[in-house]
Amino acid sequence: MKPASLAEIRKELKTRDPKELAELCLRLGRFKKDNKELLSYLLFEAQDEAAYIEAIKYDIDDMMDEINTSHIYYAKKGLQKILRQLNKNIRYSGNKQTEVEVLLYFCQAVRDSGIPIHRSTVITNMYERQKVKIQKALSSLHEDIQADYESVIEEL
Repeated sequence: MKPASLAEIRKELKTRDPKELAELCLRLGRFKKDNKELLSYLLFEAQDEAAYIEAIKYDIDDMMDEINTSHIYYAKKGLQKILRQLNKNIRYSGNKQTEVEVLLYFCQAVRDSGIPIHRSTVITNMYERQKVKIQKALSSLHEDIQADYESVIEEL
């Protein structure tokens, strides 16, 4: 079965009544955890982006505390797990400033964690890739906002 295009779905949603749309959203949330997380973000957290960013930062701190640093392999796996979660949260938001703030905080947390970044090429590349993503997202923001983040980026 071939799924309908986004334009077709948009047209069909406009023809449905609000009660039926609510039922469709609830049914959609039942099938995948990602759908449920996105619905939760849109309903409860999208209105207060600053609180959402703070919650993500708190989660980063918790996950960084749980990383096993006894071996570089486990540290790498822990960082990859954190990045998967962060990228999902960033994708839900869709806001470039949120992306910049979250990735900056992640890079600062990695730097401050004591994980020997330069002992593993995978971790080094992961860290550098995040810095590139920050620069790319920052370039799409307003010049005043870019200036605010420049000093933090130079520290990385």
